[in-house]
Amino acid sequence: GPLSERPLMEVRLGELHTWISTCSFSAQGLLGAAQRAWSSYCAKYIHVKQGGPAGISMLLAGYCLLSYGWNYQHFSKASYFRNS
Repeated sequence: GPLSERPLMEVRLGELHTWISTCSFSAQGLLGAAQRAWSSYCAKYIHVKQGGPAGISMLLAGYCLLSYGWNYQHFSKASYFRNS
């Protein structure tokens, strides 16, 4: 199909510059890309016939890492992390 309709993993390295130039970086385009990524994640890890806890575990681990990153400055100033 057309280059603009291919997912990133199907684009060859030589076609990458052209593929990026066809992407929409407007708010609506970025929102659509985030929605497609979420749908793809759910289809692959959450809505499977014989799934396990991997999808939910990855989501929770990502949330924990993101939460730690947001609160890193608070954690680094806490007294229980200092060497006395």
